[in-house]
Amino acid sequence: MKKYLLAISFFAIIAISQAQELGKLTVDKIMRNPVWMGTSPTEIQWSADSKTIYFQWNPEAEGKSSTYFITTSNLNPQKLNKQQEKNLPSFTGVLNKAKNQKLYEKNGDIFLLDIKSGKSKQLTNTIDRETGVAFNNDETAVIYQKGDNLYQQSLLNGELTQLSNFTRNRDKPEPKLNDQEKWLKDEQFSLFDILKKEKKEELENTLETNFKKVKRPKQINIDEALLNGLQLSPNGDYITYRLIKRGEGKIANVPDFVDSTGFTTSISTRTKVGAPQSTSVSYIYDIKKETVIKINTTTIPGIKDLPDYVKDYPAQLAERQKKNTDRAVNIGIPIWNQKGTKAVVAIYSQDNKDRWIMELNPQNGTLTLLDRQRDEAWIGGPGVGGSYGGGNLDWIDDETIYFQSEASGYSHIYTFNTQTKTKKQITSGNWEVQSLDLSADKKTFYFTANIAHPGIIHFYKIPVSGGNLIRLTSMKGANEVSLSPDEKYLAIRYSYSNKPWELYLQANKDGAKAQKITHSTTKEFESYPWRDPEMITFNNRYGTKIYARLYQASNPDAAKPAVIFVHGAGYLQNVDYKWSDYFREYMFHNFLADNGYTVLDIDYTGSAGYGRDFRTGIYRHMGGKDLTDQVDGAKLLTEKYGIDPKHIGIYGGSYGGFITLMAMFTQPGVFAAGAGLRSVTDWAHYNHGYTSNILNEPYNDEKAYQQSSPINFADGLKGHLLMCHGMLDLNVHFQDIVRLSQRLIELKKDNWQLAVYPIENHGFVEPTSWRDEYSRIYKLFEENLKN
Repeated sequence: MKKYLLAISFFAIIAISQAQELGKLTVDKIMRNPVWMGTSPTEIQWSADSKTIYFQWNPEAEGKSSTYFITTSNLNPQKLNKQQEKNLPSFTGVLNKAKNQKLYEKNGDIFLLDIKSGKSKQLTNTIDRETGVAFNNDETAVIYQKGDNLYQQSLLNGELTQLSNFTRNRDKPEPKLNDQEKWLKDEQFSLFDILKKEKKEELENTLETNFKKVKRPKQINIDEALLNGLQLSPNGDYITYRLIKRGEGKIANVPDFVDSTGFTTSISTRTKVGAPQSTSVSYIYDIKKETVIKINTTTIPGIKDLPDYVKDYPAQLAERQKKNTDRAVNIGIPIWNQKGTKAVVAIYSQDNKDRWIMELNPQNGTLTLLDRQRDEAWIGGPGVGGSYGGGNLDWIDDETIYFQSEASGYSHIYTFNTQTKTKKQITSGNWEVQSLDLSADKKTFYFTANIAHPGIIHFYKIPVSGGNLIRLTSMKGANEVSLSPDEKYLAIRYSYSNKPWELYLQANKDGAKAQKITHSTTKEFESYPWRDPEMITFNNRYGTKIYARLYQASNPDAAKPAVIFVHGAGYLQNVDYKWSDYFREYMFHNFLADNGYTVLDIDYTGSAGYGRDFRTGIYRHMGGKDLTDQVDGAKLLTEKYGIDPKHIGIYGGSYGGFITLMAMFTQPGVFAAGAGLRSVTDWAHYNHGYTSNILNEPYNDEKAYQQSSPINFADGLKGHLLMCHGMLDLNVHFQDIVRLSQRLIELKKDNWQLAVYPIENHGFVEPTSWRDEYSRIYKLFEENLKN
């Protein structure tokens, strides 16, 4: 009996030991292929009949995700086979007015889906790709683009009509004859009867050909321009389009040292900030009159306005005032009301300071101002768009439009009646509308917003005229909602701070309960008690409330060490109640806390989710308020949480790597060690779209670049610095870290090291690379924050 009990005890100890080992975190474990955790559902899509939800999922931990589905009557996920997946209609497309048919494009051809039967009819089967599919106004034909032209195909008899005739490199007319050539030609005709006869026959043949010639669309030569935004107005009277001339800036190349050929090859990437940008001109083709009209931008209010920053450069200001030229703008694709009687366009200035919403007169190409948003920093924010467009703008009815604007300091919903010129703000408050849709009956706005807390996302509805706001979701965290086409159900992808994304289904009713559909996490993942980080706030030195995640150690190390994590992207929110996009870093922070560290993760100035002033607080000085927020966070750790001020480290990737470099170079004594991963070291070498928003252009605002680029402050390096960079980084080029390394060498600094990853892009892929990188980070902190 005693032997039996001893055996039980022995195996119980082994079981407990194995369970403890299963739940223990290591760098190797965290940085494996993420499939070990389980794979969350993604790409949530509704069928056109609102009965089925399709999604990508990988519960079997196979090589990649597959297509699964549930129905509203059967919530058990089922996997499609390859043939079923192949036969699925595209989830994008356009519905007819009766909502019983849907046009869609798949594999470059056009299909018509009968929603009730679920059967599709293929309308085109060509080598060329058909795109931009739409019904004509009376729904008797399909409109689509093929190549550079628009076509109309009848649904009644299949007749195909070409609506436009854009051509390239049209034969040039013969040059005019000079006096000598003209005299010689006339003499030939006067001497030889055969030439007179040939000319007469040629003329007769031309007349006969013209008599028999079928009426074709007017030929419009676009030379080598890129044709973009080609569309037919709903009433069929106009074709609108824009011609883009590509910028001719020099393209940077990235060398690939581990190419399969055995040779070093070169990957073409992008231009650098300040390179010449593409320019565009928008046109209207009047089909009946066969006239082409250029949209006139010269009368846009404030088209010549200069940004405030040029006042810092008197010579530049004087020169630009003297030139008094119109600013370059990007005109969005015209958005027509249902009748096709009115069109509006969003126009963005290429200097990033203005967005105009204007009514377009298609008869003469003139523009009338409906709304102007000016920002001396840069136009942006959810639903607002930027210099390349992308904002929410559409019609509620034939007279009223809706859009989002940061005019109040936060992105909110507005309407504008084009007849009465009445603008109305529909939502308001110190929170952001983050996504927006109009109901099918055009009576209700559906949107997601962070009303309850900057880090909690719920789904709401409100009448288009304003009024009672109703919250439809109830789970605390992040709710990504896909509304069924019939608007009876919500497919919700939900997550919480320590719970990865899962799929839920809920009726579209106030107070309805969401039903969980998927269970994606593995037993191994669930064996560890993942922390629910404490959400804290503190006031920075400027009096602004800063939100942060805090991970506290159960058994703090005697050295009282702490690490501050800096999220990437700049304009991104990481302090929220959802499963972090930085899931590896989240797990690493749990690991650090297990090993005696306190970890602070800050949504610093410039982060998303907190309104316009917070978003633009880094204008013209990256490494300003975004950096001092980290320093103020370090002060909080020492004053409130008992951290040793000599034992604080900092790390982050991309923008977080940039902040880490600035911290190590410009804040002596605050951080004992830092790890900068895939870091921007000189903003003059980054891309145009992101950088010019915040710092303008290097040759126009040199001061902004000088005070924002770490390479200019490398002489101030204190503490111990680790830099890690992928050699195939197509975003922040490897050249960035090489240039900084050379600078540190010339400055005779010896308290830094560089780890390179020959086959990695900006976001690492290989688990061995992740493991190596984070092992080095952990070693850096162990050696410098606990001694």
